[in-house]
Amino acid sequence: MEALVEGAVTAALRDGGDETIRLYAAACAERMAPLFVGLRAGAPGREADLDFYAESVRDLWHVEQPLVNAAEGVHRLERFAELQPNEEGITDVADTYAFFAALCLRYALLAHGSGDADDAVSCGHVALTAMGMLDQNVAGAGFLTEEQRLQSLSLGGDVSGLWDASVTAGRERLRAVLGRLPR
Repeated sequence: MEALVEGAVTAALRDGGDETIRLYAAACAERMAPLFVGLRAGAPGREADLDFYAESVRDLWHVEQPLVNAAEGVHRLERFAELQPNEEGITDVADTYAFFAALCLRYALLAHGSGDADDAVSCGHVALTAMGMLDQNVAGAGFLTEEQRLQSLSLGGDVSGLWDASVTAGRERLRAVLGRLPR
């Protein structure tokens, strides 16, 4: 399978050090967060999962040091329904994008805790895969191209500008997915 994360981004992650990896992972997770939180809000029994997800994404932005509880967070996230094996697969639109968002957070937590560039690349790959799928299902969309641009942007520069851009992109993604749900 061809890697979706651009070669220059992968190289920058491998050469950039732990803080670069953590910033990249935080930004990817932030852009995917509305897909989990927005699609699971109001689901019975998921309040603790929603709180954990939102808190985890918030904590990822503390890039100056690794999360001390990243492994515990990964273990908790892996118990989410979205990451449980399902013989029938995922066919529902909301379930599909909630899965991608949960998987993205999993890799972001791994990358943040370990400083491993491969975990960060996997985090970016999940976001790009989800946006490529969204582009295929929304006429005229450019989510994949925008995700690639934001991944490059996350390798340096203004953290507050990156956060703002990531929040905005996440909201646009959620609106597009909500537009695909049956009324």
